[in-house]
Amino acid sequence: MLPQGGIFGYFLCRLNIIQYQFWSIVTATDIPLNCQIQGGLLLPHPNGIVIHPSASISPNCLIFQQVTIVADVKIGGHLDFGAGAKIIRSVTLGARALIGANAVVICDVPPGATAVGIPAKIIEKKTQGV
Repeated sequence: MLPQGGIFGYFLCRLNIIQYQFWSIVTATDIPLNCQIQGGLLLPHPNGIVIHPSASISPNCLIFQQVTIVADVKIGGHLDFGAGAKIIRSVTLGARALIGANAVVICDVPPGATAVGIPAKIIEKKTQGV
């Protein structure tokens, strides 16, 4: 049985799967095709990234190399992950938060906060006095 696109759609679908498998091997990543990723995801160094299919990523996030995201993680928009960050529990990461390099996140991160360390701790922003 052919998909709705007919024979042409069938071959395009197969071509896309082969292309996906090729780039998964080249970059050593595990980002399944059924991930809930919204637009604008930026992967400047896509090697070693692992994302569980049930994690949801909002628009315009930045993920560097060797980042791991487990099941049922909810990621807000415009969030930046440093290299080697690990999200190892089902948590919610607020919009515009920063996750430091090699941070191991095991608790929720509020919007606009910065999480660093092992285990990750929320650090406060320093305000500039006038």
